[in-house]
Amino acid sequence: MLRPESYAGGQWIAPGASAQEIIGPVNGTAIAQAGGSALDFAAMLEHAKTRGGPALRAMTFHDRARMLKALAAYLDGRKEELYALNPLTGATRKDGWVDIDGGIGTMFLFASKGRREMPDGHVYIDGDVEQLSRRGTFLGQHIAVPLQGVAVHINAFNFPVWGMLEKMAPALLAGVPCIVKPATQTCYLTEACFRMIVESGLLPEGAVQLVIGRTGNLLELLGAQDVVAFTGSADTALMLRQTPNLLRNSVRFASEQDSLNAAILGPDATPGSPEFDLFVKEAASEITVKAGQKCTAMRRLIVPEAQIDAVAGALADRLGQIAIGDPADKATRMGALASFAQRDDVTGQLTRLKAEARVICGDTAPDLPGAYLVPTLLACADPDAARAVHEIEAFGPVSTLLPYRDTAHAARLANAGGGSLVASLFTHDPQVARDVTLESAAHHGRLYIMSRDSADEATGHGSPLPHMVHGGPGRAGGGEELGGVRGVLHYMQRTAIQGSPDILTAITGTWIKGSREIEGPQHPFQRTFREIEIGETIHTKAREVTLHDIEHFAHFTGDTFYAHMDEDAARANPFFPGRVAHGYLLLSFAAGLFVQPDPGPVLANTGLNGLSFQKPVSPGDSIAVRLTCKRKTQRTDSYGEVAWNATLTNQHGEQVAEYELLTMVAYERP
Repeated sequence: MLRPESYAGGQWIAPGASAQEIIGPVNGTAIAQAGGSALDFAAMLEHAKTRGGPALRAMTFHDRARMLKALAAYLDGRKEELYALNPLTGATRKDGWVDIDGGIGTMFLFASKGRREMPDGHVYIDGDVEQLSRRGTFLGQHIAVPLQGVAVHINAFNFPVWGMLEKMAPALLAGVPCIVKPATQTCYLTEACFRMIVESGLLPEGAVQLVIGRTGNLLELLGAQDVVAFTGSADTALMLRQTPNLLRNSVRFASEQDSLNAAILGPDATPGSPEFDLFVKEAASEITVKAGQKCTAMRRLIVPEAQIDAVAGALADRLGQIAIGDPADKATRMGALASFAQRDDVTGQLTRLKAEARVICGDTAPDLPGAYLVPTLLACADPDAARAVHEIEAFGPVSTLLPYRDTAHAARLANAGGGSLVASLFTHDPQVARDVTLESAAHHGRLYIMSRDSADEATGHGSPLPHMVHGGPGRAGGGEELGGVRGVLHYMQRTAIQGSPDILTAITGTWIKGSREIEGPQHPFQRTFREIEIGETIHTKAREVTLHDIEHFAHFTGDTFYAHMDEDAARANPFFPGRVAHGYLLLSFAAGLFVQPDPGPVLANTGLNGLSFQKPVSPGDSIAVRLTCKRKTQRTDSYGEVAWNATLTNQHGEQVAEYELLTMVAYERP
């Protein structure tokens, strides 16, 4: 008998006398006792806010990203312990891969995003500097900083590992401690993973806590710095949203709810086409993976009227070959639903759907002792008049075929679900893809467009990727999770700061034009990553650009564009006073002016960003360069990236070009 424990205030707390008995869905026997212990939620919040939060915020984004990477690697090394428990939930190993490896992979991805896309500092810069005054002495900048509260994560039963890790990773990267509340039915698998997290010793004390059982008065204790992230049914989300304390304090509430996701078979995807076969294959997978218990599963299959019978036949044949049984058996392709209550709920919803749709296949219970159902396919002849198929989600291995007349009609049917997490389209026609996107994108959090061109590498309709937002409008909850750095910003406060260039530079850790320049003791290319200071600047001597330079560069490179070679044609161009220097010639001359050629800590020039040309340079003009250290980012234990602001001016002090130069610089001298 499993007895998953809560983790509060740094202590493990066993189930109490009133613990709930968890009945296993595979054979109907009791497998665990959970909850029933008295938890001091006020003390848990205090522990998170006084221990976990300050410790996390003292770390930079990169520190936290490295912490996540180490934690993901630790979990990856012990994941077979989680796979050993996975069949108890009714899930096959393939189902568990989505949950366990998917969750660990999500944590790895956020660790990578944190290192590559966020600063090695404590302030995230959101957008460009806004010049709020004529002379540039008063500027504005949007920044994001960690909330100083707690992230309460309330998760669903169907993904006990992924559900926890996909919320925890962006919250910890943001610098916000987490209190995790898994669904009781599968909480033993969540607890096993959470126990590994604690045992790793990689997180600061108070960074994570776990609630097994009821949340009591937890939501009544939250304030404006806290976040609630919920995954589950729309009814439960509605109940939680209406908690008076959450409304009173404007507590952030992110909701990812069940939704009636749709899949559209394009009019060009006729039987025998790759897109038709892909549609049937993915639809069968979405109906049966996790026994259809996925918030992203295809609930409505929208197909051309002429293809209804062909799709019904092909899909029924494929579903009929699915081996149902004990998820621990390698031959099993679909296991049990998560509980007997869940099976009964799906059966009840199926009864309501059958009032509007006929059964193509399934709608039976296999001769097995557990919470099993046979994959069921329905067909609704009049989807425009139907209501239940657009309102009722049977959260199991159930889907309904809906016929459409044209692509506009298909989009309307997809939108009739009232907002979904994902809609998919199977077509090889770009115009069909564009038409459906313009008609339906506003109703769905994600559009998955599948064709033969991407089939070999596509991840599937039902796979939320941490790179992309996961959520949707309306019935789907109106929220967003994941989405790379977007997901991290849900746990941060966007603030507009206003002040002088020096003030903004001090706050952001990034040099802003107009702020103080520092003259170093030697050429910056001879200084190590540790020695270079933000704002360190060199001003080069000037170099004249001659007509010979321009013509030589043109013939040497082959760039003989008329603006560089034909005086009359150049003068006829409204942008040029006559023949002008190539922009890339100016970049080359700039490098020649600021580069220090001797061997030193600078290892490589790795690129440039934001190149722009403001004023043409004519033969006889001179250019000079101001090169300033803009920001520094640690990349490895031996080198870091230095970003330099390079500004080119002519003999009149007028700016002619600007860009950001990136160099890799060693920590130690060669």
